[in-house]
Amino acid sequence: MREPHSTPVREVTALLQAWSEGDRAALDRLVPLVYEELRVLARRALRGGRPGQTLQTTALVHEAYLRLVDQKRTQWQNRGHFMAIAAQAMRRVLVDHARRRAAAKRGGGDVRVTLGDVANGDAGKDVEVLAVDQALRELEKVDLQLARLVELRFFAGLSVAETAEVLQVSRATVGREWSAARAWLFRELKRP
Repeated sequence: MREPHSTPVREVTALLQAWSEGDRAALDRLVPLVYEELRVLARRALRGGRPGQTLQTTALVHEAYLRLVDQKRTQWQNRGHFMAIAAQAMRRVLVDHARRRAAAKRGGGDVRVTLGDVANGDAGKDVEVLAVDQALRELEKVDLQLARLVELRFFAGLSVAETAEVLQVSRATVGREWSAARAWLFRELKRP
């Protein structure tokens, strides 16, 4: 099994660019190279799953993959750009899944959020995906960069170093912005 990040970045970037230019064979060569990294993202996104969690790692990867290959106009820049878009796809899958589950329950619109989990950056444990997604939509209106950072840290579970790589900023910048984003989310989720 391939370790995450063991594939040469240039090889992934070249395949992504060829795929952007319409080379379907490039996509076929790319998928095996990034599949394990997508599984790592999915495991992190599902970490701390609640009892009764019905979405599994493989299903999340496959759903996100279907959304990724459906991207018609994306000009892939590099591996980091791909992973950021993959994190967005996983976020959408998780939100859609949470909406379906909430709709199936009596009182499906009620959402419980533990602010301590958000403040700690945990991607599970009593934090409801829908509440964080709604707060993140509000953050996108205020600061798109902070929203992307939260998406990578919270929904994809990337480390500070991985987030810095994807966003092409320093680790110190990620640390500062992560603190600011958590404070903003804490205030937003505290509102009635």
